Amino acid sequence: MKFDIITIFPELFKSFSNEALIARAQVKKIIEIKTHFLRDSGEGPHRKVDDRPYGGGAGMVLMPAPIAKELKKISAKGGSASGGKKSKCKIIVFSAKGKKFNQATARRYSKLDQLIMICGRYEGIDERVAQYLADEEVSIGEYVLFGGEVPAMVVMEAVTRLLPGALGKPASLDEESFSDVTRYTLHDTRKEYPHYTRPEVFGKYKVPPVLLSGNHAKIAEWRKKKAKMVTK
Repeated sequence: MKFDIITIFPELFKSFSNEALIARAQVKKIIEIKTHFLRDSGEGPHRKVDDRPYGGGAGMVLMPAPIAKELKKISAKGGSASGGKKSKCKIIVFSAKGKKFNQATARRYSKLDQLIMICGRYEGIDERVAQYLADEEVSIGEYVLFGGEVPAMVVMEAVTRLLPGALGKPASLDEESFSDVTRYTLHDTRKEYPHYTRPEVFGKYKVPPVLLSGNHAKIAEWRKKKAKMVTK
């Protein structure tokens, strides 16, 4: 799966891309991550990518033209950006008013061949990008960040771990939090049961006796009771 990120801070993704399971997924050719420096398509000698908002107000707004140029470059390099997008490619833009990203969204994205992410900065992105260039607006939560780079990392990590071969033990996906979204409905999910490890006694706090019993049926029953169902 290809992740293409349009950003004015591509360096932010270096450490993220080169560590842990994300790095291993790239080595195994499960994913490919490419950052696209928005200022390469900026206007004029200073490679301008932002301007003052019409109607007045604080801050600067990212202009649509440089973003459109970067999307065309991705398309020219064999991607699926701009007109004639493949059904297995999505262009998303991060926005506070976007649809909230959750595990169901991650599963849907994991079926794609390519995910193109547009990262905003400053006061935001010209609305015409969301309306006419992107397929979806996405929010990772009801709070405000400096830009879309951290949300892009959140989406990449959530999606990558669902791809075949990305996890050392695929069974880890079976009983983790939110794993039941397809078993129930997209509005019902669950939180994973608690985990314990050594030592058996930590100060005055002990591991629940049932987990030490060796009775797998009782352990399974305990875990089922402790897994919390949540209706959104």
